[in-house]
Amino acid sequence: MTETLYIQLVGLCTGTLLLTSALMVWRHSLLASIRLLAAQGVALAALVAVIGAQEGEAELILVSLLILTTKGIALPWVLAHQSKATIRTIEESPRLNPTAALLTVTLLTILSYVVVSQLIGLGTSVGSHAAPIGLAMILTGFLLLITRRRARSQLIGFLLLDNGIATVAFLTSGGVPLLLEFGVSLDVLLVVLILHVFAGRMRNKFGGTDVDQLRELHD
Repeated sequence: MTETLYIQLVGLCTGTLLLTSALMVWRHSLLASIRLLAAQGVALAALVAVIGAQEGEAELILVSLLILTTKGIALPWVLAHQSKATIRTIEESPRLNPTAALLTVTLLTILSYVVVSQLIGLGTSVGSHAAPIGLAMILTGFLLLITRRRARSQLIGFLLLDNGIATVAFLTSGGVPLLLEFGVSLDVLLVVLILHVFAGRMRNKFGGTDVDQLRELHD
């Protein structure tokens, strides 16, 4: 793979990661957020595969297949494992309107580039130049956790945060060992399963998963 092609593919993958992150903040539909999460998982798997092909590491190719299976297929399927008609009726009422949310994402992205350039420097490698996108994904995940009211939507923010951490790891250090990535992926899948079941029980018992309303019930 030529250096030019490598740069273009990394740019395409990281651009997709950043775009899907911004669209998760902009869209209020839970079903749309799940689809964006699946697309982001595919983009992350493609990024790892590109890095593995460039560096000639077969282990990274296996890791990319693992990421595709867990983050691109399994986790979105778990989140969407109920009637699509029911999911389609779930609309978020976030604490930030779409314009303010997108503006916040823009500011967080700029902040990410400033922080990375000050802490580790952007350097000359392709990975170091793209690393701020991973940090921007992490901050956007925290934004979703803060601004979304429903438990399932906050779970989307948690998974976005996890994708951001993985992106930074692969861009700056070439990734993590296969067994470690397998263990982390299983842990994340287990957490999602537990929270998904818990959110379903909350919905059946209280008629919804709006965190603000549940807090009022506690008070």
